Amino acid sequence: MGRITLAAWFITTLISYFALGGFLGKLIEGYDRAALSLAPATVTIVALLVSLALTVRWQMDRTHPQQGAETATDTQPPSARRRFLFGSLAATGGILVTLQAAVAKNFAWYSVTGRNIFMVRPPYKADVARDEWTGARVSEYRRLGRTEARISDISLGSGAGTGGRQTVEVAREAIERGVNYFDTAPDYSETGSEQRLGEAMKGLRDQMFIATKFCRPNGHVAPGSSVNDYIEAVNGSLVRLQTDRVDLIHIHSCDSVERLLDENAHEAFDRLKQQGKARFLGVSTHTPNLEQVANAAIDSDRFDVMMLAYHYGAWPKLGEIIDRAAAKDIGVVAMKTLRGSKHKGLLTDRDERDSFTQASFKWVLSNPRVSGLVISLWESAQLDEFLYASGKRPTTSDLAVLEHYQELSANTHCRPHCGVCLDKCPEGLPIHDVLRQRMYYEDYGAQKEAIRGYAALEKKADVCNGCSAPCLNACPYGINIAERTRGTHELLSLG
Repeated sequence: MGRITLAAWFITTLISYFALGGFLGKLIEGYDRAALSLAPATVTIVALLVSLALTVRWQMDRTHPQQGAETATDTQPPSARRRFLFGSLAATGGILVTLQAAVAKNFAWYSVTGRNIFMVRPPYKADVARDEWTGARVSEYRRLGRTEARISDISLGSGAGTGGRQTVEVAREAIERGVNYFDTAPDYSETGSEQRLGEAMKGLRDQMFIATKFCRPNGHVAPGSSVNDYIEAVNGSLVRLQTDRVDLIHIHSCDSVERLLDENAHEAFDRLKQQGKARFLGVSTHTPNLEQVANAAIDSDRFDVMMLAYHYGAWPKLGEIIDRAAAKDIGVVAMKTLRGSKHKGLLTDRDERDSFTQASFKWVLSNPRVSGLVISLWESAQLDEFLYASGKRPTTSDLAVLEHYQELSANTHCRPHCGVCLDKCPEGLPIHDVLRQRMYYEDYGAQKEAIRGYAALEKKADVCNGCSAPCLNACPYGINIAERTRGTHELLSLG
């Protein structure tokens, strides 16, 4: 009986490793839970119960070796007690070994990324919380180009930077403090962003300007998709947002003129507008083809709003693009305003680190052609810190902080709209996308989103292993590309 019991535990451990371990791995990677089969967990539980039953039977046989023997009592000899205790410990140990096998299946994930996910990023807290920040509110509203809407100069984004941490309570608090512009998308936090913002603005919808994207939970609607595909994507957003309309639909993170000007996307928008489900069309872009995409959008005269990556030290031609957009009365919303959001990890003076966010926002908003900026946030302390910059302009001290930050981050921050290095890679690696996911992981604290985003890339940085690195001196800002991309693969790979 003992050999049968040991064999049962061995088989159960194997089932746990391959079946339950694989199931847990998919949960870790971020698969849709509703779409996962529960069979692996069920099979593991059944095998575990069988092994426990065999262990109990084995223990009873050892305690009562003869049929009809007296029931064990406190008068049992010590050897019987020890056998009973041993059987109980064997059962407990078997359960632990079985569960450890499932965890061991994902040890590579844990050793590379898991420990970082659980050991970094405590709740947001400014290094020096200033009393004057408490309860900060929006103090300026700006015209959003030809839409004629007046939006809060600092508004609520909900992209990868939130890492799913944004809550209904904080979003509603943002509204109470004067924020009236929400930027969201179906692929932010696995549709969680739209759901939370929809809940937050219940009863307040008429006060809000809502921007979402032509997008599905698993990514962009591809060029060439049917008109109905585009329409159904927006209908899904309306359900999650609990509203009958959105104010603005962006062609999301656009990197090609083909997707920008896809006839079916534009026909879908026209139909949605006619049905009263959408009011304005926009484009968001922060890619190496930003200049080409943005200029094509302006020339087409189809777009009412542009959301652009814009920050201190940004690509020089970006100012010209913003001027061109303003000339056609296209509203401009700034994103990526914290230039990689590395300020919390830099070895700078504590006061400087605190004031960097406000200095960044004030610099962006010093351009009168920018209608506002969106920033991802998830805690009340961030509302205090961020909204304190509303309506203010940069001082000499602010500019000094920004210049210092630029010097410190120059050789690690990949400018998303640069792309100079891309044609130097013989493997065609999307270097900017690889390093963007690393930025989300290290600087935004959005580890799960970064791992998922990196896993979704068609080509990954393992192609850099063994490469002669012709990209080594390709970055005009001095980033060691090969070192950064290889490190990204090690950091973000699930094994």
